[in-house]
Amino acid sequence: MPGAGSANVEGSRQALCRTLVSRNGLQKESADISQSVLYTSLMGLLLVTDNEKEELAFGSGRVGLRNIGNTCFLNAIVQCLSHTGDLRDYCLLKSYRHDRFSKEEAKLTEAFSQVLSGLWSEDDCGADVNPRRFYSLFKEAVPHFSGYRSASMPALPPVLVLKSCPGLSQQDAQEFLRFLLDRLHTEVNRRPYARRAAKEPEQKFARFRISEESAAMWKKHLEKDDSRIVDLFSGQLRSSLHCSVCSHYSNTFDVFCDLSLPIPKRSSGGEVTLKECLDLFSQEEKLDKENSPMCERCNRHTQSTKRLSIQRFPQVIVLHLNRFTTSRWSISKSTVHVSFPVTDLDLGPYGPVDCGPVLYHLYTICNHVGTVNMGHYTACCSDDNGWCYYNDSRSRNPLPSLVRCPLPVALTALLSFPSVTPVSPNQLQSSQAYVLFYHRSDSATIRK
Repeated sequence: MPGAGSANVEGSRQALCRTLVSRNGLQKESADISQSVLYTSLMGLLLVTDNEKEELAFGSGRVGLRNIGNTCFLNAIVQCLSHTGDLRDYCLLKSYRHDRFSKEEAKLTEAFSQVLSGLWSEDDCGADVNPRRFYSLFKEAVPHFSGYRSASMPALPPVLVLKSCPGLSQQDAQEFLRFLLDRLHTEVNRRPYARRAAKEPEQKFARFRISEESAAMWKKHLEKDDSRIVDLFSGQLRSSLHCSVCSHYSNTFDVFCDLSLPIPKRSSGGEVTLKECLDLFSQEEKLDKENSPMCERCNRHTQSTKRLSIQRFPQVIVLHLNRFTTSRWSISKSTVHVSFPVTDLDLGPYGPVDCGPVLYHLYTICNHVGTVNMGHYTACCSDDNGWCYYNDSRSRNPLPSLVRCPLPVALTALLSFPSVTPVSPNQLQSSQAYVLFYHRSDSATIRK
């Protein structure tokens, strides 16, 4: 680190670690803070004392994004990420320039930061921001995202293809979010040169507690992938397998950046709650011999039960309401109204045993209105002055927006609503909610 000796840096790191542990109510022996958190926090302290560093001056952030041709999925997600305060500050302060070790140029991160700079400029003058350069660089970085989806691609939420408009495709917003965060992480990863084995041998942790096993796996993950993106969005999911023959329990741990929640079916099409979706996601699932993994103790496939739980809670948790389902012949969309709390969403019951309350507050929503074949994405985001509804700004050529939506929806979007409209919290609940962004409450603590 420029201007600081290794001894001073290590002393500062240890002092900062003690401060973070104390402030977050963690026990010393259970505190597992990534180097990225420590480094970014320490850099923040140094930047505050840097006389040459200009203070950030924000505008209202209530600025629209221009639709440059079937890009409502991009605009809605960028608005949601723009209102993720820690990520916004990280980009606007250009902290990634000091927080990366890759020789690869962070082109997409720079372009994304430029878009955020336009959205949060003090002298926005009501002008919309054009994301064309950012989108072009994204398609260069992730070329298989644009156009029609290949059947050989990994299983992700379905891309909605416009059957009536050859040459155009309607991309899925949640899939775009995954690709974008992954690419941003790649550009600012602190561990870009960590050696990755083709297939790492499985480690046995039979003698360890679950918390120790998960901590070991998390540490192993950070040895290869450690960035500000990981600090904010990455959590750890535990899959527990129980053998019905020998009663042996085995655990696997996976890193996630969002949770895709199933929506309970209602014969009457009535309302369901987010809690019911979480309950269905985490409920015990029975596996027969053909579909169950091999039992470590029996050394054969047996009937077993599987259950998912959150082992490590991220600072920002993204909850994807899985409205689109695929069958052999078709894709369908659920229009069930899922009600969700705006404040004090307690995810503690879905975490480790006796972890206590883990509270989250809603701060952005990505909505989808329309059908499988034709739809439109918008966003609702909160700031210091309340909630706002973000729709694509009106373009000179209405065709790109018109072909994406059923006629009444398209005309409403084009003729009735400006790009940014204040809304009240009681207007957030609708059957259009698709991706929910929650941030951890500062008062929430986790006991391990």
